[in-house]
This record gives sequence, C-alpha cells and structure tokens, in this order.
Amino acid sequence: MLVSVIQHDITTWLIGMTHWTDTLQLLHWHLPFDLLKLGDKVLETDPFGDVQRAFGNFVKTGQAWAFLIGLVAGYLIRTFTSFG
Repeated sequence: MLVSVIQHDITTWLIGMTHWTDTLQLLHWHLPFDLLKLGDKVLETDPFGDVQRAFGNFVKTGQAWAFLIGLVAGYLIRTFTSFG
C-alpha cells in the first residue's frame, strides 16, 4: 500500500516536471539576443604576473615578517607548553 502511494507521488512529480520544462523552453525562446553576448567577453589573464604581484604585496606590506614571527612564536609556545 505504501509503495503504491510513493510510486503515485513520484510519477505525479515527474509529470509536473515535464510541464516546467515546457515553460522554461518557452521562456528561453523569448530571451533577447543581447544576453548571448555576455559570454563573448575575452579576459586577458596573466597567472604568473598575478602571483608575482601578490607576493610583492605580501612582502611590501610586512605580512611576510609577521608570518615568520608567528611561526617562531608558535613553535616556542608549543615547545614550552608540551608535556612530552
């Protein structure tokens, strides 16, 4: 009995999904063609240049020194507080 109820609900849901796809296809055909040009933009990428600029900014802002000091301080704290 329970299986037949679940099967009926699933098939009804699938039939409802076909109506949604028909509606979405109808909406798709009425989209303006200007939306198709959104994916045509070509971006100039330079991954190595981006990494170099990021590292330069990391050093220039002093974050590299803060990182090294944090590593040393963390190691010392771990060494003095470990019980083993």
